[in-house]
Amino acid sequence: MIDTGKNGEFRYEQSTITDQDEAEFGITPSQTVGPYVHIGLSLEDSHLMVEPGTEGAIELEVAVVDGNGDPIADAMFEIWQAGPDGVHNSDLDPNRTTPATADGFRGLGRAMADANGAATFTTLTPGAVGEEAPHFKVGVFARGMLERLYTRAYLPGADLSADPVLNAVPEDRRDLLVATETGNGYRFDITIQAEQGETPFFAL
Repeated sequence: MIDTGKNGEFRYEQSTITDQDEAEFGITPSQTVGPYVHIGLSLEDSHLMVEPGTEGAIELEVAVVDGNGDPIADAMFEIWQAGPDGVHNSDLDPNRTTPATADGFRGLGRAMADANGAATFTTLTPGAVGEEAPHFKVGVFARGMLERLYTRAYLPGADLSADPVLNAVPEDRRDLLVATETGNGYRFDITIQAEQGETPFFAL
């Protein structure tokens, strides 16, 4: 559905215009991410939010499939989270008492999906942020999407009852925003464009 592994005819009519002077004047249409999303965005070790071996380090695996259940193999994920103390590594966080730093826990990660539509981050377990239960903020980019999708992965076993963001989601869909435990961290599965079981996304 996202045209990963494209074969066959293109979904939309192709233009026959070969000279830009022949194009009608008007607003340029929106463009999708395209197959070149990795160029300039694939920073070495950007999936490492802490160095492997750091005390308390865990792995967060994120995976995405489309409505057919097929992996979106060219997706890109971004993770933004608070540290175990519930404070973000950003000077914009009013609870931060020291300047943000690129050393140690960064709080922001980026990774490209593999052939199975999955990527793994090395990070720390987030703490609660005020009334918000511990969670990872997750952004998804993919070919065929005009804008990134925003969602959240909450920790299993945490008290989620008072979280104001999760409470904005219909009760029967909240479990779709809860990660599952693995041997060394968590896994969060995302489904896009599905009539049943689509991951809830947020408008920001």
